[in-house]
Amino acid sequence: MTDSLWWDTARAGGLVAAALLAASVIAGLAVSTAPRRARPRPAWRLDLHRFLGGLACIFLVVHLGGIYFDRFVTSRVVDLVVPLTAHWHPWAVALGVVAVYLLVAVEVTSLLKPRLPIQVWRNVHHASFPLFALVQLHVLLAGTDRHSPLLLGTIVACDLVIAGLLVRRGLVEDDARAREALRTPGRTA
Repeated sequence: MTDSLWWDTARAGGLVAAALLAASVIAGLAVSTAPRRARPRPAWRLDLHRFLGGLACIFLVVHLGGIYFDRFVTSRVVDLVVPLTAHWHPWAVALGVVAVYLLVAVEVTSLLKPRLPIQVWRNVHHASFPLFALVQLHVLLAGTDRHSPLLLGTIVACDLVIAGLLVRRGLVEDDARAREALRTPGRTA
């Protein structure tokens, strides 16, 4: 094994996990912003969103395992689970640790969705947005590839797509509220 195997594993696992998380957020927004028509939406869209989120968790484990076993930047278990205990880029690593907790909360509540009140699930699921922001900050502050034009361009592209989908979501929700107000006598949009 080469000296950089674990570090390369950590880098690749982290970048793939971040990309999968971005794809999951985009897929989730695409599902939630699809026009509500009489016919049901294809189930594969929701399945894709869930699959991407689960796969992001798997690559997160690869990322953390690579960091733990790497000997160049020695990390203890406590560094991987307690914010601000790492000696290497403590603030940047802390953002990653908090992101891990948010990802676990989103994934666990998604698995438990049938047993949870919908508002609890929705509130926790909305943590996907700060989770996504924390991951991007972690990549930009701790990632050794943070100066790569390809990485920076990908981050900007993902942000633009997500911003566009959030705007569309707001427009779709406003349109739905307006249609509901027209159907309900005495209500205004």
